Amino acid sequence: MNPAARLVRRGFTDPESAVRRLAEPDLAAHAGDSVLLDALAATADPDLALQSLARIAEACTPAERRTLLDTVTAAKPLRDRLLGVLGASAALGDHLARHPEDWHALVTFELHDIHPGPEEFLRTLYHHIWDAHPDLPRADALRTGYRRCLLGIAARDLTGTTQISQTAAELADLAGATLQAALDIAAEEDPDAAAACRLAVVAMGKCGGHELNYVSDVDVIFVGEPREPRPEGEHDDGTAVRAATRLAARMMRICSETTREGVIWPVDANLRPEGKNGPLVRTLASHLAYYQRWAKTWEFQALLKARPVAGDAELGRAYLDAVTPMVWQAAERENFVPDVQQMRRRVVDAIPAAEVERELKLGPGGLRDVEFSVQLLQLVHGRTDVTLRSATTLDALAALSAGGYVGRADAAALDSAYRFLRAMEHRIQLYQLRRTHLVPTGEDDLRRLGRSLGMRADPVQELRQEWRRHAREVRRLHEKLFYRPLLDSVARLDAVEAGLTRALEGQEAAEAAAGSGAALSVASAQARLAALGYREPADSLRHLRALAGGVSRRAALQRTLLPVMLGWFADSADPDAGLLNFRKVSDSLGSTPWYLRLLRDEGAAAESLARILSSGRLAPDLLLRAPEAVALLGDRDGLLPRDRQALEREIDSAAGRAADAPAAVAAARSVRRRELFRTAAADVLGRLGDSPAEAVEVSGTALTAITTATITGALRACAEALEARTGEPLPTRIAVIGMGRYGGGELGYGSDADVMVVHDPVPGADESKAANAARQVFEEVRRLLQLPSTEPPLLIDADLRPEGRQGPLVRTLASYAAYYRRWSRTWESQALLRAAPIAGDPDLGAAFVELVDPLRYPAAGVSDTELREIRRIKARVETERLPRGADPTTHTKLGPGGLADVEWTVQLLQLQHGHRVPGLRTTRTRQALAAAVEAGLMAPDRASALDAAWVQATLVRNAVMLVRGRAGDSFPGDSHELAGVARYLGYGEGHAGVMVDDYRRRARQARMVVEELFYSG
Repeated sequence: MNPAARLVRRGFTDPESAVRRLAEPDLAAHAGDSVLLDALAATADPDLALQSLARIAEACTPAERRTLLDTVTAAKPLRDRLLGVLGASAALGDHLARHPEDWHALVTFELHDIHPGPEEFLRTLYHHIWDAHPDLPRADALRTGYRRCLLGIAARDLTGTTQISQTAAELADLAGATLQAALDIAAEEDPDAAAACRLAVVAMGKCGGHELNYVSDVDVIFVGEPREPRPEGEHDDGTAVRAATRLAARMMRICSETTREGVIWPVDANLRPEGKNGPLVRTLASHLAYYQRWAKTWEFQALLKARPVAGDAELGRAYLDAVTPMVWQAAERENFVPDVQQMRRRVVDAIPAAEVERELKLGPGGLRDVEFSVQLLQLVHGRTDVTLRSATTLDALAALSAGGYVGRADAAALDSAYRFLRAMEHRIQLYQLRRTHLVPTGEDDLRRLGRSLGMRADPVQELRQEWRRHAREVRRLHEKLFYRPLLDSVARLDAVEAGLTRALEGQEAAEAAAGSGAALSVASAQARLAALGYREPADSLRHLRALAGGVSRRAALQRTLLPVMLGWFADSADPDAGLLNFRKVSDSLGSTPWYLRLLRDEGAAAESLARILSSGRLAPDLLLRAPEAVALLGDRDGLLPRDRQALEREIDSAAGRAADAPAAVAAARSVRRRELFRTAAADVLGRLGDSPAEAVEVSGTALTAITTATITGALRACAEALEARTGEPLPTRIAVIGMGRYGGGELGYGSDADVMVVHDPVPGADESKAANAARQVFEEVRRLLQLPSTEPPLLIDADLRPEGRQGPLVRTLASYAAYYRRWSRTWESQALLRAAPIAGDPDLGAAFVELVDPLRYPAAGVSDTELREIRRIKARVETERLPRGADPTTHTKLGPGGLADVEWTVQLLQLQHGHRVPGLRTTRTRQALAAAVEAGLMAPDRASALDAAWVQATLVRNAVMLVRGRAGDSFPGDSHELAGVARYLGYGEGHAGVMVDDYRRRARQARMVVEELFYSG
């Protein structure tokens, strides 16, 4: 095997360059060393590791080079640490190329302490500043010392010697030591200032929390006091504060300025009182006065992570002792929850739209979601539980779990996700030592990132899958934990003397009955609900109390369920309806043992129920008619639509147990209601297909099967009832023919069942008696299927029969033949294109199809006169049937590019060519379109435009019915209903306008095709 091929097998992506480097004099002696090559192959980026190793070797003296390479090939610990760093960090490779002697740090650091702390780091920094580099400016010497320490941290991190939490703690300790060293340099430069004041540097944010990144702003607050105690009665601190300000400002510049040795990191003091507008340094008394009078809620949340790290340790401790009690009283502040909510919204809103999906820190499911959840729970519960008062996220999370505030499984999931996301963030920053929280998009960058995290088989795909999995889990748990304090406050309100009911009557009543504490708690809870999108927070709070109040097991389980369900409701277009519907379902099923157990133990079932209950009106209304259908959500295949044969067997069995026809039809309608819920629920949850077109096909087929099975069962029951009443067999055979969208298998949720009925008297029967029997059966079927009851009605429309409403409801096959032979019009032939037998006698249905095929697929096609007639009727439909005031551009049925446009165009092709093109002999629109393309009757792009418009219009009609609970052919005028339609169609919040624009655009494209093929073709 040639050298390049061997390198490819080891993970090199540029083997030719690698071969050339290994042939260079510095590395040639080790080019065939399989130990070295295997070690390079184990790194995140073998090409980068080899390139950096070659540069370091070139920068060394000959003797040092031999020592380096011999040590690398002979000593596994150094080899793993050095090559691990070089393969993951181009920036640290650059540093070693400038300071090749620093490779020794990777050999010696384990000899004194595998986990160095601030003292060890400070000794290393002092050695570099004052001993090792006397020729360098102090700031440059500090930078070289910092990079040497950083090498050790990165090596331990990349070789798995330390976990991510320990790495972050070491980085924070190194930052603290660096601040102290920079302060010492500033004091050396300005001894008068150092003699005049005491200065404490308090770390904030990630540095304060012992969870710093490789590259991050280091947030600090400065506290200054006079060096000597002031005489009694003297309050002039100006001299000391000015001196401390000079030291602090110089210390910040030492760390933040760019020199020939680069930059360490910016020091950010903007978390100080008054931010950028406030003085850089304040005395302790000035700090306390500000926090007591002026500080905002977010400032106390920030102080949760305050930690003295440099300067006067005694002053730092005094500051921390003074502000800590204020932190744990912050949750008692008025408007605490709205303030926290507003801060969260500002963070999310500040993310550029193009970066939201790549944001590891601030984006949905990112690090901030974990930190925000933990901090909120700390601030709420840490007032009375001191075990929660940790500045470190993972330690606080563990304490919350130990205290029962977060479930063990949830805490473990958050811990795992946080560690993974922090590891991603560290590896991304380590590459160039740049401050970023964005996941790269380049394949090479993603490959290196994935490999650095131990992914080898397909690092890019594995990385994306793991990242998205953890992000989804973080977002889910963030929502769950974020709402938990609301429920805790509701539970506490139950114990208030006046009770929650009285508190909800208004603030004055609550204050009178239970004191202002109860009223403010209610107000805070309502404000929180309003911030989440609940339009009627007082009503929602009453529902919460009804669901979660009390000490019963049912209430306890509801308190477990509701936190996350509130989040799912809030993520819908109508959170209030979702919560109200959940209360109704729970009131009906709450005492049923399996119901709450299902929701508690099956997270997917609980989420599905929440999404369904807040999706609109149709699916919740169907569920509330018989709430036991919730059980479908617990079955993995529970929402898969059932086929016609299975439904007919079930309805036949249920009807067979009924005492009479009304009871039998009622049983069929009950099955229909459940199946409508099954299909609507699956549709709302996006489980009917991987694409909108597939969802339309599946829903149309499912709804047609449900209707057909119901009519079949009702027809059989009514026929048997008539036979039982007369004591004679039915004197005729009956077949029901589906028409329109029903015959095409394309029913929507709001569609009537268009039918015609044909009967055929049995030999020897009286024709009049047979016709009367067929009519009675059909009329009873229609009556019972739309009889007012708890089940949704099934409306049967027979107006497409010959002579319309003026003609008989039922005809014999011979009567149909006679009518079509003598009186049939072109439009009737067009209507018959969608005729299909759906119930009753199959042989009679087949005979009817045989009868009408010559009419709908005429051998001579369409004459010019018939073509003009079709176009004339279509024009009349467009101008006369559009409802007054309707916007034609968004009318899904009759508007330009709507259903009628597409279907009439397809049907014209069927009339013209159906006799000679077998594929056109179908009642389904999309199949006929595909057949037209296959037969060369239509260009693929034209068919695609028509198909997209038809699918879109059908989706909109289904969405309107699902959201409003009643049929409609246009987008709803109500903004909340329009938002629900947009959400169903996959548009994000606030994008309803985009949805309407997209509809008009596709409709315009389809109309252009219609103009070309229907009116001009």
